[in-house]
Amino acid sequence: MTDFGALMSVWFQTNAGKLIWLLVVAAVAFIADRVVSRVLRKVLDKSEIPSASIFINLTRTVIWVAAAAMVLQPVFGINPTTLVTALGVGGVALSLGLKDTIANVIGGFGLMLGRVIQPGDLVTIQGTTGTVVDITWRHSMIETRSGDRMVIPNSILNTASLTKLTPVSEGTVTLEFTAKASSDPTEVSRKILDCVTKATTDVELETQPPLVKFTGFSPYGMTGQVLLFAKPGVLLSTVRDRAARAIAEAGTDYLVEDGGSSDNV
Repeated sequence: MTDFGALMSVWFQTNAGKLIWLLVVAAVAFIADRVVSRVLRKVLDKSEIPSASIFINLTRTVIWVAAAAMVLQPVFGINPTTLVTALGVGGVALSLGLKDTIANVIGGFGLMLGRVIQPGDLVTIQGTTGTVVDITWRHSMIETRSGDRMVIPNSILNTASLTKLTPVSEGTVTLEFTAKASSDPTEVSRKILDCVTKATTDVELETQPPLVKFTGFSPYGMTGQVLLFAKPGVLLSTVRDRAARAIAEAGTDYLVEDGGSSDNV
């Protein structure tokens, strides 16, 4: 046991300089990681450059790679040039195994630098509509109105078609109806707007009131749509339910109730 303690003491004395250098570099890299990440996040938030974690993660990677390069030769006796050459030899095999990851990283930079999408954008992707929450080195995250989060690999997102929406179009709710052929379109519009406006005041988009549009004719009468616009954070189904209940409770003497009935003339 004494011999082991003596050996350890000799080893620490021999490598004291290396250990100190390793600790100093690690401490500096750790502090630089925290400070640079915080400053970069604030700069991105204040600038027009989209603030996504992919940029911050890239900066952190560069810091730690630089720190590792500084200790390879003095501490471990490994020539960085030799290591880079060795990695280059195995780079082809490694790239084949990580081709999906590499495609995701390149796709993420393509999305951000090309300003295809940015955090905060309202988009529809592969049938899912929501807000872009973040774009990381591997995937992009879309949050729907219900709070669900859809994770899409950047390589797929970079090649898939998407639609960028406005707050009005993203929150549009459509409620179809058929009015009797003998009804006055102006009066029908007035009655529908009156009841749905009162029922959806607290859940509708303040800048866009409900609309009634007549779309055509059917064997039973005039067809139309009630267009409502939900405010952010409100489920579209909630707005549709309130509007439908309001129309039903207000009386539907001007609407077709039973196709083919003589009362619908």
